[in-house]
Amino acid sequence: MSDHNDKNIPIQIEQNEKHLLMDHNYDGIHELNHPLPMWWQITFYGGIIFAIIYFIYYNFLGGPTLRDELKTEFTQIETLQAAYAKKNGTFDPIKFTAIVKDDGVKKGEQVFIDNCVACHKEKGEGDIGPNLTDEYWLRAKGTPDSIFNIVYHGSIDNGMPIWSETLSSDEIYQVVSFVMILHNTHKPGGKAPQGEKFE
Repeated sequence: MSDHNDKNIPIQIEQNEKHLLMDHNYDGIHELNHPLPMWWQITFYGGIIFAIIYFIYYNFLGGPTLRDELKTEFTQIETLQAAYAKKNGTFDPIKFTAIVKDDGVKKGEQVFIDNCVACHKEKGEGDIGPNLTDEYWLRAKGTPDSIFNIVYHGSIDNGMPIWSETLSSDEIYQVVSFVMILHNTHKPGGKAPQGEKFE
């Protein structure tokens, strides 16, 4: 078997490669100057051209900065959030009626126990939050739509959280249906009346 690394074997250069042979060698190792593929050269030089245009545009021609792009994206997010809030933050009497029929009060009681007793106590008689069993209301008017609005949007002045950030739309309708049945039940030990009276 012949050894292809034998130094006595003459270096074979194809006829069509002689023009690529460079005029130097290293310990008998000759080098051919093969050109890079055209696709590689296009990619390389195209990247350089793109970088120059990019640099000029963003540094001298008023291209948006990262802060500008972030501000634009936040504006788009706020617009979408406002549209969502407008669509879902408005009381829908048809949906409310359907929720009530679908065992809404019982489900709402569980939502109330899980989220509202810390401020309104288990029976709605009030603690940190107002008494929900009398005829007086701080922000709402005793109607489903007004209660929904307070639960959904919250009330910073009165320490009421924005429950739409925690509860689903169905859960808000459910808890509203439960609060409605607490109205005028006058649970013993209830907190003193607060706000305006609505029969």
